[in-house]
Amino acid sequence: MRRLRRGREARSKGGIDLLYPRGFWQGLSAPGVLWLLLLFVVPFYAILATATGGVDPIFGNAIPQWNPLRWNGDAFGYVFQQLGVSDGIYHVVFLRTLRFVAIAVALCLLIGYPVAYYLSRLRGRYRSVMLVLVVLPFWISYLMRMLAWVGLLQDNGLVNHVLMTLGVIDAPRPWLEGQSVTVILGLAYGYVPFLILPLYAALERIDTSFLEAAWDLGASSFGTFIRVTLPMSKQGVLAGTAIILLPMFGDFYTAELLSGGRPETSMIGNQIVLLLQGSTLGSAQARGAALVTALAVLVSVLTLYYLVSTAKTTREARRS
Repeated sequence: MRRLRRGREARSKGGIDLLYPRGFWQGLSAPGVLWLLLLFVVPFYAILATATGGVDPIFGNAIPQWNPLRWNGDAFGYVFQQLGVSDGIYHVVFLRTLRFVAIAVALCLLIGYPVAYYLSRLRGRYRSVMLVLVVLPFWISYLMRMLAWVGLLQDNGLVNHVLMTLGVIDAPRPWLEGQSVTVILGLAYGYVPFLILPLYAALERIDTSFLEAAWDLGASSFGTFIRVTLPMSKQGVLAGTAIILLPMFGDFYTAELLSGGRPETSMIGNQIVLLLQGSTLGSAQARGAALVTALAVLVSVLTLYYLVSTAKTTREARRS
């Protein structure tokens, strides 16, 4: 009884941590911290060391510089110069990547939001069945799904056959020969399931009493969606966008498979692969590592915006 009374007193004071020994929660987080150190911090430091290192005078390979005091920023200077000037070799590719990603994310929102909204309004076993259908693409390798599209988009593939049968086109269209629309649709197709799930979670948590209150006040269904549903699902939209935006920037196999590696559809990820794996020159490898770091900085800024927005929304919810 005395031990039970102490537990109740601790909970009544709001100090649930008093029920556990000191360092309990830090111990539970230790495996995750170790995982991040080994599989994120150490590899990223190796990339920085490669980008700021030197070149072997005999074999020509990049030599990582592990001492931060002796880092050389020539590779970073070259990469940022080529990204900034209009005639730079990475400038056009970077702008193309931004355009591809922006259009693909917009398509994912146009496709994924109605699906997530419909799932959040389903009840019973139908919701479970639809959720399984949404998750089903995750059971198949992304590479296999892209290869399936290669078969569909060939000159004698199903897509050209259907379009020619309907009279939309007169001759087979070369979808796999450097078509921007093919790469954009491939990105949208590959990543839209990752957007639907967080959107569904955000929409499913919206209390229907808010919607009923809007209807009672005379709002139409469209007005209720614009003024209630859409603002209250903002965090789900941001979370889903962040989840698909980050891997899209580093994607290289979608453009490689769906356009045959053509330079007119090359993305920034393809340039990184070309520098790191397609060249034996140490200077090219260092520039590839610097390009990886620049892309990581851009992605970190987008992630930071999502975290700040989420924290701000959480504080406002607690105050209300």
